[in-house]
Amino acid sequence: MSTSKVLYTGQLRTSNTHIKSGNSYITDAPTDNNGRGEAFSPTDTVATGLANCMLTVMGIKAQQMDGSMDDSYANVTKTMASNPRRISAIKVEMYLPAHYSEKDRKILTNTANTCPVHYSLHPDIEKDISLHWEL
Repeated sequence: MSTSKVLYTGQLRTSNTHIKSGNSYITDAPTDNNGRGEAFSPTDTVATGLANCMLTVMGIKAQQMDGSMDDSYANVTKTMASNPRRISAIKVEMYLPAHYSEKDRKILTNTANTCPVHYSLHPDIEKDISLHWEL
């Protein structure tokens, strides 16, 4: 079974539907690449996917430790390069609950840095990840 359906709707826009849930979102080409920039670009979704994955696996691990990652968030900055046009760097600044012990922070940090998206990104993409335990 397919994971998603992607429909090109014209004017450099796609409509994306998750098959199992029916949830959807759109993408637009960015303004610096002939687009309207009215939604995430495809490369934005890749960069944001890293933070999504990191927070998700940290949430799983926190639940296993009888904890919670509720209200944690990340700011993501994507840097593009040319020739060929590609993502050259992803900066993820995570803001996480302060109540975790040093030992638990190390476990959660390792969990974040070993998420499937992190392993799936090309090794030439610079990943600048910082965790701020201050919420």
